[in-house]
Amino acid sequence: MATQPSSSEAPPAGESGFAVEAGAPAFSPLYQQIKVLILRSLQAGEWKPGDMIPSELELAARYRVSQGTVRKAIDELATDNLVVRRQGKGTFVATHAEQHIQFRFLRLLPDQGSLEEQGLAERRIIDCRRLRASAEVARQLGLRTGDGVLLVRRVLAFGGTPAILEEIWLPGGPFKGLTLDTLASDKGPMYALFESQFGVRMVRAVEKIKAVSADDEAAGLLAVTPGHPLLSVERLAYTYNDTPMELRRGLYRTDTRHYRNELS
Repeated sequence: MATQPSSSEAPPAGESGFAVEAGAPAFSPLYQQIKVLILRSLQAGEWKPGDMIPSELELAARYRVSQGTVRKAIDELATDNLVVRRQGKGTFVATHAEQHIQFRFLRLLPDQGSLEEQGLAERRIIDCRRLRASAEVARQLGLRTGDGVLLVRRVLAFGGTPAILEEIWLPGGPFKGLTLDTLASDKGPMYALFESQFGVRMVRAVEKIKAVSADDEAAGLLAVTPGHPLLSVERLAYTYNDTPMELRRGLYRTDTRHYRNELS
């Protein structure tokens, strides 16, 4: 028996390509409409990071479309790193706790060897405190000036050598309860901590990169001389539904490492 969609899901009207919901373009391909519905379930927490989602046949019955249509939707979700296919096991919600996902947003690679070979960074939390959002931070995070935010500052090192100085701004509401002790005691990737303890998954990011020189504070924390060339990377990370959830500003040493990005 086909599983009926929940009341919050307006199912597609068969394979004719009608819009999923009011206001959606009538020409939207059906598989993209199914992708929207699956994303809605991910955002609502119906399937959490690491969970196996229903099979293609089950989803086809749920949305009353063909298995091929569901497969195309899941293919796009896999390309977007939102789900992971495992041969013979099924399709799972991607999680930053997985080895190959851990390094998705860390693009600083050693000049010799791979990112996996260098392993996880050694982390030192400098500061973790709650503040009122400035106009600029509020604008980028979709908040109002003066709203509560969390500021985290930390240094990442590899082999004992400081490599990255980060300033991380988070909206106060979703990260209520995040403390310096929590960050200092957790040994996994920060994004995995956000998933497991706060139900927030970063799914995409936009970065701005430019060359800068180290001021006195950055030089001291990164063990370089003032004026040393650094790479400045500002990242705005989003969760589902393109909701901005983190503003991260990093200063990167590139004397023995390089920033690598793959374009397709």
